[in-house]
Amino acid sequence: MNAEKEAALDDIIAKQQIHETIMRYCRGVDRLDAELLRTVYHPDGYDNHGGFRGVAEDFIRWVIPEMRRLYKSTNHFICNELVEVKGDTAYCESYFIAHHRFDRDGREYDMVFGGRYIDVMERRNGEWKIKKRNVLHDWNRIDPVAERFEVPINSHRSREDLCYRR
Repeated sequence: MNAEKEAALDDIIAKQQIHETIMRYCRGVDRLDAELLRTVYHPDGYDNHGGFRGVAEDFIRWVIPEMRRLYKSTNHFICNELVEVKGDTAYCESYFIAHHRFDRDGREYDMVFGGRYIDVMERRNGEWKIKKRNVLHDWNRIDPVAERFEVPINSHRSREDLCYRR
């Protein structure tokens, strides 16, 4: 393989590893899994989430109880991703849509918002993790749940969820 193709392959592998880091973040937040979230950030990582600004470990300690307290369920969806790799640093913009189900005044509501994760990722010891994250909120809405399709809820906001079983 020539040097140009090898560099292109390295870039593709880096982008896939970065994508998987972002996917672990979504699962960690939705399953309330602090251990998994710790695999996403470098120990000196920083998160500016709007309602929280600080080091990653403090963010993890804040977000898990906050999500548990406020919402019955959450789902984070990653849409467009643009990743620019420069050696062991990458600059990422990941569009997201997040759904948050909650109760208020005896009724169910869905808070839906769209935004972007603006990340600086670093590869250390062969692993891509978040060095700095800024969350930009582009739009939001709150909708009352008027009707539901009645099926049993069989997901779990914990490591009891089926996605952890192999």
